Amino acid sequence: MLLGREQRYHPDYSLPEKIYITLLGMPVVGLRIRGRNVFHLIPKNREYHHILDAGSGPGVFSFELARRFPDSRILGADMLSEAVNACQHIAAKTNITNVKFQQASIGQLPDKDTFNLIVCVDIMEHIQDDLNALKNLHQAMAPDGVLVLHVPALYRRYPVWKKSLNFDVETHVRPGYEPHEIEEKVKQAGFCIRESGFTYGFWETLANNLSYMITRARKRNKLLYAFAFPFLHLISLLGYQARPASLGAGVFIIAEKRNIEK
Repeated sequence: MLLGREQRYHPDYSLPEKIYITLLGMPVVGLRIRGRNVFHLIPKNREYHHILDAGSGPGVFSFELARRFPDSRILGADMLSEAVNACQHIAAKTNITNVKFQQASIGQLPDKDTFNLIVCVDIMEHIQDDLNALKNLHQAMAPDGVLVLHVPALYRRYPVWKKSLNFDVETHVRPGYEPHEIEEKVKQAGFCIRESGFTYGFWETLANNLSYMITRARKRNKLLYAFAFPFLHLISLLGYQARPASLGAGVFIIAEKRNIEK
């Protein structure tokens, strides 16, 4: 199944966009890179009865989680009502019954001690009080639950070799994080870190940089991007799930909420 292919039912997309997504899946290079990384990072040999996609946006990861964990209940939470409404429409059209969507910010999650797995992908850089958001994720997580967190790194190689601040994106309140910075905040929120590191190796970063040059992270030049995406996607696959040792454009953390009663 191509990642994001269910987005062909998105109510706001044109017919050509829906046909394109049917053939190639969701045509966003960065999203495809993050998806390959994040789903690989989810610990295996565990049962995840309740899963939260925190900051679900268009629901691409929520629907993929529903497919990969058919016996689990998935909740996609997002603060934008239009995103939630679109996801509910897609769920009805695709008859995916183990996923629900709810309008809620990460700072206002109503659930306590509920989720065995929380996936939060490139959301913290949008939140001013990110520590409070992480504390809310910890509160929403069931004992012994797992957090898979991904954020942009503060620096990346741009356009090819030069070390530069990460991309300028309109809705970001910060360009990214140094690994030690986000790790400390995760610990302050109450989590125990199992593993952390960089994502986006050379080829993935190059493909993502070229993507940014076309769209500027603002959905510009759609026709040009439609032609470029297949080639950019192939370039990114050359660095499949790379784990750079010293500098990557993304940072991942796998953390747990320890059961203090044990």
